[in-house]
Amino acid sequence: MASTDPTRLDGQAALVTGASSGIGRASAMALAGVGARVAVNYRGSPEQADEVVGEIEKAGGRAIAVQADVSKEDEVLAMFAEAEDKLGPLDVVVSNAGIQKDAKIGEMSLDDWNAVIAVNLTGAFLVGREAIRRFRAKGRRPDVSRALGKLIFDSSVHQLVPWAFHVNYAASKGGIHLLMRSLAQEVAEEGIRVNSVAPGAIATAINAEERQDNADDIKTLIPYGRIGDPEDIGRIVAWLASDAADYIVGQTIFADGGMSLYPGFRGNG
Repeated sequence: MASTDPTRLDGQAALVTGASSGIGRASAMALAGVGARVAVNYRGSPEQADEVVGEIEKAGGRAIAVQADVSKEDEVLAMFAEAEDKLGPLDVVVSNAGIQKDAKIGEMSLDDWNAVIAVNLTGAFLVGREAIRRFRAKGRRPDVSRALGKLIFDSSVHQLVPWAFHVNYAASKGGIHLLMRSLAQEVAEEGIRVNSVAPGAIATAINAEERQDNADDIKTLIPYGRIGDPEDIGRIVAWLASDAADYIVGQTIFADGGMSLYPGFRGNG
């Protein structure tokens, strides 16, 4: 039965892609923390995924690790099948898996462009499409959630803010923005809620070297004065997946300490 607390996800199953580390890990932990059973997807780090599963189980939750490369259709389909076979019909899907391959435009190879688009944008399409199919097959369960399903994309502040020397990444996140909004427009009438979270500078492995070398410079871009933690995003994901956010549809929540305010213009407008 649904909890009287609208922030809880008791009785619901969730799948988080790219959940072996960083924002995906924090999202999986946050979803489990409010009662969801969680499928922890990973591509090449089974030990890390098992650690996330172990932490969730130690805290009294239920989780499984599921391997898949989200850029490959057959692996995405198998991932969903395994998740539902072990955890039951999915109520929440978080499309988080992403990579960076940075270069100046004159030096960026087609392979690096294609790799980032394949994982970040095509992967989001494949995961989102299958999530919607699974939500439809599951049907309504008003005893556990007001929505038929909740699909959440991990975008980036760079769906809005241009990012020189990272054009493949920025283009992929700009694509996710309109992928999310277009899907929301298409399926909201069925009771499927589609939204995004757009993190700013978050302390994850993907940007560890850049943070080590340029932490002070990065902070000048953040009016709030600190680099975010993965848990800052995980908490938003868990809230967006809950009935507490039931009227939020087709929206991007920017969690960026104010980076999208273009602080360089402060006092110079």
